[in-house]
Amino acid sequence: MAISEKKPKTSKPHARARRNVTKQARGEAPLQYIPWHNIPLEEVNPLLQRQFVVGQEIMLARVLLKKGCIVPEHSHHNEQLTYILDGALKFWIDGQEIVVHAGEVLCIPADMPHKAEALEDTVDLDVFTPPRADWINRTDQYLRGAK
Repeated sequence: MAISEKKPKTSKPHARARRNVTKQARGEAPLQYIPWHNIPLEEVNPLLQRQFVVGQEIMLARVLLKKGCIVPEHSHHNEQLTYILDGALKFWIDGQEIVVHAGEVLCIPADMPHKAEALEDTVDLDVFTPPRADWINRTDQYLRGAK
């Protein structure tokens, strides 16, 4: 005697993937599914645009820098990982000059002053823990050209 198999119910392709998921997981932070194309690009200055997603204790930013863009020297209490997807950034950090190319990662400890320059049009992913309150609140004047 054969056991009949139930076919799983299917919905329209990618229907679930098109909406944000906000289920509560064990009473903690909600699960989030957010395609980059759903996040508007913020023009921070004429040479720098960004998008970011914020979790409870972590933040992921996609940063687009035009060639020649300077990120002025600054520091923050957040630990930072910078992963270059495309292009290259030159960093001045800890008394060194370090060029980070596509496919490479720089781990910046909390409170370490650093400056960067885009050597070519660059796309990077920055991970911060905890999330950058100054970015969320748009009080990051060092990037916006104001003193």
